[in-house]
Amino acid sequence: MFNHYSVLEEEVLKGLSINQDGTYIDCTVGGGGHAERIVSRLSEKGLLIAFDQDLEALEAASDRLQPYKDRILLIHANFRELEEQLASHQIGHVDGILFDLGVSSPQLDRGKRGFSYQHDAQLDMRMNQNQQLSAYEIINEWTYNHLVNIFFSYGEEKFSKQIARKIETVRQEKPIETTHELAEIIKDAIPAPARRKGGHPAKRIFQALRIAVNDELAAFNDALHQAARSIGVNGRIAVITFHSLEDRLCKQAFKKWTTPKPVPRNLPVIPEGHQPPFTLVNKKPIVPGEDELDKNRRSRSAKLRITEKIEPWNEDFTYEEGWKKS
Repeated sequence: MFNHYSVLEEEVLKGLSINQDGTYIDCTVGGGGHAERIVSRLSEKGLLIAFDQDLEALEAASDRLQPYKDRILLIHANFRELEEQLASHQIGHVDGILFDLGVSSPQLDRGKRGFSYQHDAQLDMRMNQNQQLSAYEIINEWTYNHLVNIFFSYGEEKFSKQIARKIETVRQEKPIETTHELAEIIKDAIPAPARRKGGHPAKRIFQALRIAVNDELAAFNDALHQAARSIGVNGRIAVITFHSLEDRLCKQAFKKWTTPKPVPRNLPVIPEGHQPPFTLVNKKPIVPGEDELDKNRRSRSAKLRITEKIEPWNEDFTYEEGWKKS
């Protein structure tokens, strides 16, 4: 059973301001929690398009959303294929788009997927299990410098060099095959005083590996801009993030999209082409309340940002460096 707790459900519904005859996209359908809430508010004229690159998640969502099958289109693809898929299905106008980022509870809890240091399993971490690259290849084949780069950039790990060097030493003797093997190597590489604070010593490295395996930040940046181009005027984009790198990317992209281009002084109005294409719906991120935190501890890091399109898209507002660590 692919049971996943969908965070900030009411806040998402309110933020998207659902039009019952509209077309909506759930870019990360997961177990179908947000999707079910959205599609239940649509009329027979409405449509929900649901993406997921994890086939297990998509199959679970299909079962859950069976009562609404006539107004749902399920797509097994990475959300960075958003525009391609919309074009192939001849879908033009879109009223709302949701991104619920990060790894789902079933992916974490199913040890065989290799996402968690809490379960001993083969190093994997692929959200799309049809792709070739896994955490095993990264740990055993990527160079020391490459490992340091992803550990520091994607995990913000200050002991990246020590951990990469330890991995390099161990894998010369034998391949590193399991999550517990890797977790112990990370633990051994970090000074004892540092291991006693800040949570599990492997947490940041496992995050960095998952991001690298699935190319998460670049994929999100691509998809976010495709969403900006695809959404109709008055349509809204809602993004739920779970760590600082995702949130920084979203925050900075939204800031660029909602800030007018610089204009010469003394002009009475903003000239054509300088108006921003979006406006912020919430200036500060929406976070879970105490009731939700009591029900789901994993929601504590969730942040919801929402923006509304008010002008046609202008490529000058592209946030090109958004996926890179600033």
